[in-house]
Amino acid sequence: MAAVIAAVVGLLALGVSGYTAYIQRQQVRAQVWPYLEAGNDDNDQSLIMYSKGVGPAIVRTAQIFIDGKPLPDWTRVLETLGVPSHDFQQSTLNPSVLMPGEQLKLIKFKDEDRWKQFRAAAVERMAMEVCYCSTLGECWLYSDRHPIGYKALAQLVTPVAQCPRVPESASFIN
Repeated sequence: MAAVIAAVVGLLALGVSGYTAYIQRQQVRAQVWPYLEAGNDDNDQSLIMYSKGVGPAIVRTAQIFIDGKPLPDWTRVLETLGVPSHDFQQSTLNPSVLMPGEQLKLIKFKDEDRWKQFRAAAVERMAMEVCYCSTLGECWLYSDRHPIGYKALAQLVTPVAQCPRVPESASFIN
C-alpha cells in the first residue's frame, strides 16, 4: 500500500513539475514577444517601423512591393513611383534588430513637397512584408498592403513556423 501511495505522489509531483515548466515557458514567451507595425508620420515626413512588443524583433526578411513587384531599395521604389530619388534619408531594416519601443525611420524626406508626392503615389501602390523572430525563435510575418495611410482593422501580423526564404533579387536591402 505504501509503495502505491509513493508512486501516486511521485506521479503527481512529476505532473506538477511538468505543468510548472509549461507555465514558465509561456511567461518567458510573453516577456520576449516582439510586435512590429509600420506607419507614416506626416509631421516628420517619414515612414516609420514601430516596435510595439515587449521583446526585441530580429528582422529576418523584408520586402517592399510597388504594384505587386518586389523592389530592392528605396531608390528603385522612388523611381518606380515617379518621385525624384534624392534628398532623402534611409535606415537599415533588413537585417536589423529592433528593441522594444524603438522607432526606425525607414525613409525620411527633407522636403515636404517630395514627402507629399511620395505619400500620394505610395498610398495605393506600395505594400510591405517583414518577417521577424523573437529571441526564442518564434516568428511572425507583418504583411501590410497600405503601410502609408489609414490602417483598417485588419490582421497585419500572423505567426509563421519560420521566415520564408526570399530570393536576393526580391529582398529589400536598404
